[in-house]
Amino acid sequence: MGRAGTGPGARGGWPAVVAGPLLLLGAARTAPAFREAGLVSEHFSQAPQRLSFYSWYGSARLFRFRVPPDTVLLRWLLQVSRDSGAACTDAEITVHFRSGAPPVINPLGTRFPDDTSVQPSFQVRVPLSAAPLSNVSVNVSHPAPGDWFVAAHLPPASQKIELKGLAPTCAYVFQPDMLVKRVVEISIVEPDVPLPQTLVSHPSYLKVFVPEYTRELLLELQGCVANGSLGCPVRLTVGPVTLPGNFQKVLTCAGAPQPCRLLLPSPPWDRWLQLTAESLVGPHGTVAFSAVATLTACRPWSVTVQPLLQSGQNQTFNASAGWPSPGPDHQDLGRSGGVGGGPFCLTNQPVTREDTDVVSVHFQPLDRLSVTVRSDTPSVMRLRLNTGMDSGGSLTVSLRANQTEIRNETLVVACLNAASPFLSFNTSLNCTTAFFQGHPLSLSAWSRKANLIIPYPETDNWYLSLQLTCSENEEDCEQAAVHVETTLYLVPCLNDCGPYGQCLLLRRHGYLYAGCSCKAGWRGWGCTDNETAQTVAQQKAATLLLTLSNLMFLAPIAVSVQRFYLVEASVYAYTMFFSTFYHACDQPGEAVLCILSYDTLQYCDFLGSGTAIWVTILCMARLKTVLKYVLFLLGTLVIAMSLQLDRRGIWNMLGPCLFAFVIMASMWVYRCGHRRQCYPTSWQRWAFYLLPGVSMASVGVAIYTSMMTSDNYYYTHSIWHVLLAGSAALLLPPPAEPAEPWACSQKLPCHYQICKNDREELYTVT
Repeated sequence: MGRAGTGPGARGGWPAVVAGPLLLLGAARTAPAFREAGLVSEHFSQAPQRLSFYSWYGSARLFRFRVPPDTVLLRWLLQVSRDSGAACTDAEITVHFRSGAPPVINPLGTRFPDDTSVQPSFQVRVPLSAAPLSNVSVNVSHPAPGDWFVAAHLPPASQKIELKGLAPTCAYVFQPDMLVKRVVEISIVEPDVPLPQTLVSHPSYLKVFVPEYTRELLLELQGCVANGSLGCPVRLTVGPVTLPGNFQKVLTCAGAPQPCRLLLPSPPWDRWLQLTAESLVGPHGTVAFSAVATLTACRPWSVTVQPLLQSGQNQTFNASAGWPSPGPDHQDLGRSGGVGGGPFCLTNQPVTREDTDVVSVHFQPLDRLSVTVRSDTPSVMRLRLNTGMDSGGSLTVSLRANQTEIRNETLVVACLNAASPFLSFNTSLNCTTAFFQGHPLSLSAWSRKANLIIPYPETDNWYLSLQLTCSENEEDCEQAAVHVETTLYLVPCLNDCGPYGQCLLLRRHGYLYAGCSCKAGWRGWGCTDNETAQTVAQQKAATLLLTLSNLMFLAPIAVSVQRFYLVEASVYAYTMFFSTFYHACDQPGEAVLCILSYDTLQYCDFLGSGTAIWVTILCMARLKTVLKYVLFLLGTLVIAMSLQLDRRGIWNMLGPCLFAFVIMASMWVYRCGHRRQCYPTSWQRWAFYLLPGVSMASVGVAIYTSMMTSDNYYYTHSIWHVLLAGSAALLLPPPAEPAEPWACSQKLPCHYQICKNDREELYTVT
């Protein structure tokens, strides 16, 4: 993803990284190409995105980069810009980093669901004050290869409901660039074969391959000689840097002549492990040594299970060998030759991966039965989450022990680790491997169930290790066995975000990830934080307020019918009906009633509101009957079209209404000039109808545009319903004064008179 190429310019190398693997600089510079031998630079970039104020995970803008293998230095160039308008204020942008999966962030400080294991994200704050542009760089030495994710967002959003297009907005734009320094000349350390190295001024880059089923890795620096004398002033950096947690090992060897050693229990399986050796004797000193890597193999005790699908010959399937073979119809434990000799160190439990949907995977033992846990060796289940598309959900692990098999003195301990399993249950229960802090679980006679939730698990092979331990009589424990039922799922959202949330699938280019959008005051990663949540009584009260307030439209309906404005009465009835059921469907939680789809009800509600304002203003203009109904129809069509283009745009509804107001004002001014008196002519009409109606409409518009927030929406919007309907009832004009169909107003000298029909606008001479 992005584009790759050599770094621009050739005016020197990057500044050295000091004070640990991570360095934050105040301002970014264009990174020149590297002059060091055996190193190349590459540049990756992505299109900028407009930032949003944070309200839920979908508010953050996610970027996904892929770090090449053998990278020794990674630099993030973060550029933030904003508009120069008056609406732009000082802001602080927060940028989160994580390797292997999207960062788990919590800007609102909400609670996570129970049994959730979360590491605080590594974050950088980029201020934007006087200058409209800000640059920041972040250096990471020896980064882990693979996917790296960057998420950026503005501070938490305010509760005020802003109408689109009414107030000026400010655009904050964020763009990250990734520059890497990669090794092309690297030495390979073969197991048990010394590799001579000489350090002068530049570090030496090595790597060793760790095969599957490796229990321990021992690294040694032998035969160290510094400037012709015995000693080993060498700093050895082992493993990659992963954010937010970092388990990189740094071994500083002293001047003693004895070998310098580093023991790594459960190193990451089936991958290259990078080593960097640096001299500590100065720029002109020379250090010579031999690097030796010793691997301790682990013999797996593989489980052979019966077939899932039996053929006509009634064959079984050997899960460890992968070949069909005749056998009994029961589970059989057979010993695989494995790697090396010695005792078995784990029992390999075959696991099937079933993809059920997007970011939805079900893991279960191959025989669909429970896992047998013993005390001599841990039982290990491998969960393949290494497809690159599995890190956007939540991994849920549920364990349950058989009630009759687990006793008071026995304990089933489990560890969930990435890259390699935890195998040292006999010496420690901290679930720590060489470069990963695992997630512990336990089952006992008092607690036979254990649950674990991991949001956005890293892209890797995950291993669930289980072993039986006894605190008192170890001999009885050796003969005991406990069957543990495992429920292992990768789901987009935990419990589908519950009753007060909606699980939404998000996309960044081809990468999919999920997040919960909460409602009714519920918050948190899974919409389980009820600190600001509404009670059921509050939800019902809000629903009743928003729906029953629409009954105020009965007033303009009655006035319209009494004055023979039947078309206007139909529009008000339409608005009342769909506004009532739209707000009944729009409510969160339990007080919800949807007679049609939500989108249909919303569209009809917006259309009815705009049309009601349109016909009310045109009715006040007292146009000719045919012209009035033509404008009714044309205005309704224009409003329907504008709502289809942008339903939230305030000017799509305000524009036609202002046009109707111009028509009404023009007709009133024309009548004032034609009649030589103010229109309407009655002071009672102004005092008891027009001024109260205009005041109610003005207050309603002020509330609708500037006073609504997420907290007071239920009663402010209900007041808007009442004021809108009440103003319509007051502003509707009275019916025309009754008159004879033919009124003769002028007599001519020749005994003729001019008669006019007030309804049909026709004239005749009689």
